[in-house]
Amino acid sequence: MKINQFGTQSVNPYQKNYEKQSVQKNAAQPKDKIEISSQAKELQNASDAVTGSRQEKIAQLKAQIENGSYKIDANHIAKNIINFYKKQ
Repeated sequence: MKINQFGTQSVNPYQKNYEKQSVQKNAAQPKDKIEISSQAKELQNASDAVTGSRQEKIAQLKAQIENGSYKIDANHIAKNIINFYKKQ
C-alpha cells in the first residue's frame, strides 16, 4: 500500500491555535491610566516648599559643623530619649 501526502502538507493545528491565543491576549490587555488628583498636586507643591526650607537648614548645620560652632545639648537629648521610652 502506498501512502501519498496529498492535502496534508504544512498543516499545523497547534500553530493556528497559538496564533489565535496571541491575538486574543493582545486585544484583551487593558491600557493603564494614571490620574493625579488636584489634592495630590497641592501636596506635592507643599512638599517642595518644605524640601527647600529643609535644604537651607541642612546647609546651616553643615556650616556650623565645619566652623566648629555646632554644640550638642546632651541634657536635652537625654530628656527626649527618656520621654520617648516613657510613651511606649
